[in-house]
Amino acid sequence: MNKSAFIKINPADSVVVCLRELKKGEVIDVDGKSIEVLQDTPAGHKVLITDKAQGDDIIKYGYPIGHAKENLQAGAWVNENNLKTNLSGTLTYEYHPVDEKLSIANENRTFMGYQRKNGEVGIRNEIWIVPTVGCVNGIAERLAQQLREETKCEGIDAVFAWHHNYGCSQLSGDHENTRKVLRDIVLHPNAGAVLVLGLGCENNQPDDFMKMLGDYDTDRIKLLVTQKVDGDEVEAGMEILRGLYQIAKEDRRTPCPLNELRVGLKCGGSDGFSGITANPLVGEFSDYLVAQGGTSVLTEVPEMFGAETILMNRCETPELFEQTVHLINDFKEYFLSHGEPVGENPSPGNKAGGISTLEDKALGCTQKCGRAPVSGVMMYGDRLQHKGLNLLSAPGNDLVAATALAASGCQIVLFTTGRGTPFGTFIPTMKISTNSSLYGRKSNWIDFNAGELVEGVSMSDLLRRFIDKIVAVASGEQTRNEVNGYREISIFKNGVTL
Repeated sequence: MNKSAFIKINPADSVVVCLRELKKGEVIDVDGKSIEVLQDTPAGHKVLITDKAQGDDIIKYGYPIGHAKENLQAGAWVNENNLKTNLSGTLTYEYHPVDEKLSIANENRTFMGYQRKNGEVGIRNEIWIVPTVGCVNGIAERLAQQLREETKCEGIDAVFAWHHNYGCSQLSGDHENTRKVLRDIVLHPNAGAVLVLGLGCENNQPDDFMKMLGDYDTDRIKLLVTQKVDGDEVEAGMEILRGLYQIAKEDRRTPCPLNELRVGLKCGGSDGFSGITANPLVGEFSDYLVAQGGTSVLTEVPEMFGAETILMNRCETPELFEQTVHLINDFKEYFLSHGEPVGENPSPGNKAGGISTLEDKALGCTQKCGRAPVSGVMMYGDRLQHKGLNLLSAPGNDLVAATALAASGCQIVLFTTGRGTPFGTFIPTMKISTNSSLYGRKSNWIDFNAGELVEGVSMSDLLRRFIDKIVAVASGEQTRNEVNGYREISIFKNGVTL
């Protein structure tokens, strides 16, 4: 049997991952031991390499991914039917810091970005219309369409209205989450100019919302409250937008150091290759970027469950450790408060792709943040304050989490996927496939193929190409979601809608 038919990720593992379908009766040689495959096992799925009794832990990535529901024989296909999560409720944690330095040279690379007045850097120069409330979504879209038609977007990258359903009829935390995320969008450096579009009677009062922006560029951020307009609010909006366009179209890209780049780390539609190819590749890039003085942000808190201690012990200070403990336990309490278990996260697509438990998913998911120390922890809606690796509170839902990453100040999201997805949030959302089959079938969705890592291409070689690709995107090359026009936002909601 050719060893390339499977991979053993960690020496301590009790499973191997199939790189192609293994047929019942095939014999694989693992660590000098011949094992007969007991069932047809799809690519990306796990084959047990040592007998396990009911209740015994199954090890992958060097950590438990759950326990056997029944006695299992070596050669068995390990999946959600015979493997059960070890996760339950909140836990008490101890801080055991890991002091691992990144030995990666600073290459002094640059990208071509837009230097903003407040010192931030954008990788796009777009005009955005941001409704304070969902009631004016239709007006916002009419304005965006008319500006696109009038200007043909000459001298700028795009014009968008960011639709959402909120800004009114929400209470306490949900209302503040909406206001924070909308604030973050308005202040984002990928926008060369913004029209804030209000109704007038909403809970998210436009004048109060503008105060949330702090010391903003009043030449490039304008407010229109439609109930205060006598006559045609569309023409009133267009008059403002024409002025904003005249300013934004004069912006030019200039060389910017890579330490100004901020990337969000996200996965969705994961499969058994996610933790072997795409996520480790993104993790290598995250470490590279941090070593250049840049910033990466990991979110999807529920998909940290089972791997959280790895992140906790990488925290630079005890204070960051405590914040990470709250990040994890508060999200578990959110699940429990709704009567939901904390360990039932993998989707049908995840399971079909070879991910059987939340621990299995989490240990692969967290590979996206490499080995760098954790230098910041953010709550939902917070804006970045620290360079280096940051953790952000947000759910695993693809669009909600990607929106949260963008709102934190990331200029691009790196999105790994084994099943494929077309969507994008309000910043470029770059898709990295975990396997070459997906890349070949959905090249209209996928920007980069990490599947080559199991086809003989070295990590160092692929990383070089990946860095070049990301620098190109930061310098203006469009991602597939941008080419397709698939861009939207979604805001986290927890409570009552009135």
